[in-house]
Amino acid sequence: MATETKESASACVDSFGSAIGMPQLCGEWMGNQIFWLVVTLVVIYLILSRVALPRIGAVLAERQGTITNDIAAAEDLKAKAVEAEEAYNRALAEARAEAQRIAAEARAEIQADVDVAIAKADEEIAEKASESEKAIADIRAGALESIKTVASDTAAELVNALGGKADETALTGAVANRVKG
Repeated sequence: MATETKESASACVDSFGSAIGMPQLCGEWMGNQIFWLVVTLVVIYLILSRVALPRIGAVLAERQGTITNDIAAAEDLKAKAVEAEEAYNRALAEARAEAQRIAAEARAEIQADVDVAIAKADEEIAEKASESEKAIADIRAGALESIKTVASDTAAELVNALGGKADETALTGAVANRVKG
């Protein structure tokens, strides 16, 4: 049996004590490898569970808190922006209404001034038209008298030029009859 153990041990090791092939696959060393694997995994588990994972959890919780706070702040800012927009729209509507009111008052004042000016102009035009009508009537009357005078003078001169003596009363009567129609 001693030779068997030595032969089985020598199956993984050469005459110089070096491993032949892959030592991980040597069946004689499997128990030792599994022991150290379990020890290493337990140490890694303890380090991760006691040190690394709590730190990672704290960082994740801090990030979540920051994200939650940022979302709440963004919602508050959004609500303030909506309120500011509504206030701006109200102010704009009030300004437009005030501008329309001022424009309507200005239009009414201008229209009143225009109506007064038009009435004054109509009065002046009517006054000048009546003066013009009087002047035209005077001119017509004067023109008719002038025509009668010129016609009488012309008829007298024609009669004198033809060698006759003009009778003033006859000439005036003839011109008057002719003017009447």
